[in-house]
Amino acid sequence: MARPAPPWADHVSAPGALSVPVRAVRRRARIATILLGVAVAALALYLLSTGELPFTPGQVLAALAGQDAGGAGLIVREWRAPRVLLAILIGAALALSGALFQIITRNPLGSPDIIGFTTGAYTGALLVMLGGGSALLSVSAASVVGGLLTAAVIWLLVMRRGASGFRLIVVGIAITAMLNSFNIWIVTTVDQKEALSAAIWGAGSLNGVGWEQVPVLLITLMGAVPALALLAGPLRVLELGDDLAAALGTAPERVRLAAIVLGVVLVAVATAITGPIAFVALAAPQIARRLCASPGIPYVATALTGALILLASDLIATRALAPTQLPTGVVTICVGGAYLAWLLGVEGRRRR
Repeated sequence: MARPAPPWADHVSAPGALSVPVRAVRRRARIATILLGVAVAALALYLLSTGELPFTPGQVLAALAGQDAGGAGLIVREWRAPRVLLAILIGAALALSGALFQIITRNPLGSPDIIGFTTGAYTGALLVMLGGGSALLSVSAASVVGGLLTAAVIWLLVMRRGASGFRLIVVGIAITAMLNSFNIWIVTTVDQKEALSAAIWGAGSLNGVGWEQVPVLLITLMGAVPALALLAGPLRVLELGDDLAAALGTAPERVRLAAIVLGVVLVAVATAITGPIAFVALAAPQIARRLCASPGIPYVATALTGALILLASDLIATRALAPTQLPTGVVTICVGGAYLAWLLGVEGRRRR
């Protein structure tokens, strides 16, 4: 005779509730994911339609289909569409990177912005740009190398006692501070024109992006999605703790190292295109988790949340002080700073 299921088998814990039926959680997650997708599509259409020369949604859709409806063809397809598409792709890449690091550290503060991988990627790209390299592939490669070297240094410093929890975060914060000092020293020692260009790029901006950047990011995400699918199961087991994960046949350090490499590649390529854009990777996974009432981080909802955050930030950056356009990273820092203060307050109250 089959053993009866325990009374808690159909329930899972969810933020803000003692227990929630599994079916209700899944239904809420599906609804939240659909609504996030609709919100991303609606905001993208709004950004394509509005500006100094507004167009109707019908004209925008016709322009995207290849027609020159009301003169919208050139403006929508060549100027606005690549910026909107890159905002969606970069937001998704940053959010997924943040999800990976928050899972392996089991901490909502585990983000490539805080741990130092974003800064390492910025350092690599900065060295190539100030050295005369301007090709996207070379800057992207340098950004990935810089991020991976930073990850290697942090890994060597923490591997003796395990790369998890606050140890990884604290070491990452220290490395970030050192890299920031190095970056400032580099910028202050180069030509004034180059320093100004590096400072503008370092603020993180979607200004000036075009279709040439889209293939690099698309290829990166096309490779990252199947890799993330392969890691999803072991990462879910890893959330139960290293000892239990090892007992279930999962190698915690190997899974953690693979997740770090994948997360670094995602954030490094995004950084090479726009410069460092902060706090999307920090906020998106936790916002998605709360929207879906999920005990873990939902990847699809996280990617859509990151895209929505970056689209909304770009809308504020381009329209708040129009015709002056702010760097998108400035807006994400302002919004993310408020979110970080709130998150620290929540974590502090939880640990009392």
